[in-house]
Amino acid sequence: MKEEGHLKANGLMKKSFYMDELKRLQIELVKLQEFIKAKNLRVVVIFEGRDAAGKGGVIKRITERLNPRICRVVALGTPTEKEKTQWYFQRYVPHLPSGGEMVLFDRSWYNRAGVERVMGFCTDDQYWEFLRSCPNFERMLIRSGMILIKYWFSVSEEEQEKRFQSRLHDPSKRWKLSDMDLKSREMWVEYSRAKDEMFSYTDTKISPWFVVNADNKEKAHLNTIRHILKMIPFEDLTPPPIELPSRPHAKGYVRPPIQEQTFVEDFYKA
Repeated sequence: MKEEGHLKANGLMKKSFYMDELKRLQIELVKLQEFIKAKNLRVVVIFEGRDAAGKGGVIKRITERLNPRICRVVALGTPTEKEKTQWYFQRYVPHLPSGGEMVLFDRSWYNRAGVERVMGFCTDDQYWEFLRSCPNFERMLIRSGMILIKYWFSVSEEEQEKRFQSRLHDPSKRWKLSDMDLKSREMWVEYSRAKDEMFSYTDTKISPWFVVNADNKEKAHLNTIRHILKMIPFEDLTPPPIELPSRPHAKGYVRPPIQEQTFVEDFYKA
């Protein structure tokens, strides 16, 4: 089997190609960021999918080179007792973007149609009310001028199991393997049914779901970023190059003795 283009002989993407393409796309994301700021756009990107589907990795690649004051990530924890008494969408509304911002939701209001439904954390009435209300809620956001993009990361049962095993044996990833992950591993079919039902109500013309094949992480990263860039037409507003003038000479400044400062110990002395 011969190597061809950007693929190895085994069909996997070459690391060198992935890194070069990622760098190119991240530069385009910086241009998009500047366009969002200049045009006062409000952008919401939702990332949903099974546990270990790779949502966090994609979000990291998107935000790696961006200004956190313009592009921020929202990953809400378990609702408080007070939040449980509120209108369901209320805890998400304060995190929506203002003009010139892009917000990436690492899981979102769709928790109700996924984990809450499957694990029994909401009542049947709450669940069905969500499915009725959600399309109207999203329609209101879009009609207000907000750009809303929704991604579902699809991973096979075999690939999810490989990633769970990797988390189990890697101390740096073990924090990613929660009790909820273990339960979801046992309830593959229940989550599949919940996803199908959610799509049947919320995959609308005005706010469609875009499914990302996430078995190959590198391809998922690149495909998602390219799709975002395609979904928000933008102009290159990169300012002209800046020429730095010569530094002015210090006049009348005497630096305090360096011994008076407390430095972090150099643990890596030659």
